Amino acid sequence: LEAKQHERVWLKNQTTGDIDDNKLIDGLTGERAIYKRRAEQSPDSSLFQPLPKRLHFLFDLSMSMSRYAADGRLERSLEAAVMIMEALKGFEHKFSVKFSGHSGDSDDVPLIDFGEFPKNDKERLMVIKRMHAHAEMCDSGDNTIEAMKKGIEAISREEADEWFCFLISDANLDTYGITFQHFERLEAIDRRVHAFFLFIASMGNQAQKLEDKLPGRAFACLDKTQIPRTLKQMFLAAANSR
Repeated sequence: LEAKQHERVWLKNQTTGDIDDNKLIDGLTGERAIYKRRAEQSPDSSLFQPLPKRLHFLFDLSMSMSRYAADGRLERSLEAAVMIMEALKGFEHKFSVKFSGHSGDSDDVPLIDFGEFPKNDKERLMVIKRMHAHAEMCDSGDNTIEAMKKGIEAISREEADEWFCFLISDANLDTYGITFQHFERLEAIDRRVHAFFLFIASMGNQAQKLEDKLPGRAFACLDKTQIPRTLKQMFLAAANSR
């Protein structure tokens, strides 16, 4: 992921601009490149990023995740969380990360807050245990849209290189009257925020229908081996939308 912002730097040894005090003597000897000027310098993605990218992952921890766990949906969600934590480990200077859950009980189940990324395997395991426990114990109901709305509204309150919200859901949405229009309205809340929807299970063909209605933003991923590739597609979609 390249840095979106460009650094403002002094370009030295210029033939126009402000006189560089360190080059005054050179000017007396006839040197012409004694000026400096401010300009944007495209950053090297591996070396420069003045602000971290803020990433908020919102995991489905609803009752249906545990009730229908036999199809692997809960396992896929937990494995996605592990993959993300492992992939971002050691890159806290580039990414500020938040994990939260949504279920019938809450639109904001705290898992990892910004600036509190797990430091070791024990802390990462505790995150997974909290996710599993909530899915096992929560009541029926749905706060998918409310959770994403809150996430989008909150993430850009702090300055960042870019803002991303990733909703992970089992697409058990028809029961609660949730349609693709609800997701379109979410995207309109703050156009600066890259909003993506990852469906790791599906009731009937709900996930595929949403993917068709929201191309480049919604992804049906029922195979856990495809999760890393799907996340990459999301970041590429964000890069192409700049």
